[in-house]
Amino acid sequence: MATNPVKFINETRAEIAKVIWPTRREVVLTTVMVFILAALTAIFFSLVDWIIRSGLTGVLGYFGS
Repeated sequence: MATNPVKFINETRAEIAKVIWPTRREVVLTTVMVFILAALTAIFFSLVDWIIRSGLTGVLGYFGS
């Protein structure tokens, strides 16, 4: 089934015109939120890692020697 390239381009342009592009403010706010949530997630997993490591070190130290 052959597709007409001109028709395809016109339909593509029509679909792109329907897209609601974010404002500069929305892009900046969502980017800042991503960085904040990434930092909070890193802190959370660092604390969980530290707690697990401390617990294992304590258990191995108690039963190890």
